[in-house]
Amino acid sequence: MKFRELAIEGAFEITPQLHGDPRGLFTEWYRFDRLAEVVGHPLRLAQGNLSVSARGVVRGIHFADVPPGQAKYVTCVRGATLDVVVDLRVGSPTFGRWEGVLLDETDRRAVYVPEGLGHGFCALTDDATLSYLCSETYNPSGEHAVHPLDPDLGIEWPAEQPQLSARDAAAPSLAEALASGLLPSYDVCKEYTAGL
Repeated sequence: MKFRELAIEGAFEITPQLHGDPRGLFTEWYRFDRLAEVVGHPLRLAQGNLSVSARGVVRGIHFADVPPGQAKYVTCVRGATLDVVVDLRVGSPTFGRWEGVLLDETDRRAVYVPEGLGHGFCALTDDATLSYLCSETYNPSGEHAVHPLDPDLGIEWPAEQPQLSARDAAAPSLAEALASGLLPSYDVCKEYTAGL
């Protein structure tokens, strides 16, 4: 298992070692001890999610209030997606930047998204299926979104006409979320994860 830190501090791409033969494939797609060693604290597993999307669907950019936030370990178990991490932490040196990672059923990579970062993806195939391990359970009052097509973010979604949920289509821009005080603080996120 190889870990590569993304250009956004705290986020990682994880590439597992694949063991295949004529019978099929085996891989360790998640190891709590290896992840904790790399990120500096264990990922508390509180909820598992499965998301299935049609080609061209864009979901996100979603984030949660910190504390407690919601760290995510995401992998694609069927099809392919462009998984996107956005730095929404006010005061971060990379605030407003994004990075995309191809997640698919071939390489079986995963992405670790720590508390305070935004997460979204675009389905590149029909029935693209993502599995999420989450550090906290879903809390509707503490969950938020930034509009995924906000030109200030400039995310290069690989879809001619991205399909959005009503919630994502109505989400504020990054500037609106910042002005309203909705976004997490970089310092608060760092303090919170340091205490885990």
